[in-house]
Amino acid sequence: MGIFDGLLGHGSTVDPNDLKRRLDGVLIEGETPQLVFKVIRDFFVFTQSRIILVDIQGIKVDYTSIPYKAITRFSVETAGTFDLDSELKIWVSGSSAPIAKTLKKGTDVRGIQRALASGVLK
Repeated sequence: MGIFDGLLGHGSTVDPNDLKRRLDGVLIEGETPQLVFKVIRDFFVFTQSRIILVDIQGIKVDYTSIPYKAITRFSVETAGTFDLDSELKIWVSGSSAPIAKTLKKGTDVRGIQRALASGVLK
């Protein structure tokens, strides 16, 4: 599975140079992106051992790193008739509140769910 196999969400693409620049200093030696989802301007990067949530906030960028072994459960709520957004929730050991992300219409929520399941259940 290559880095561009999972470029999904609003039909957008991920510029490989931009992704490489944004992940410079974040990835450890030998760690490579396996699957990348772009949701508007943010990224969900799945590596061999963790998911990195890249939240672009103008000039600032927030990197949330979640090792698969720390994920105790997760849920993906799909969009409905009146609520066009989907929601992703990830519970991490040691925290009672989940990390919640809103996913806009058109995001491959099932692909994100499969990627999470692949990392957590291996």
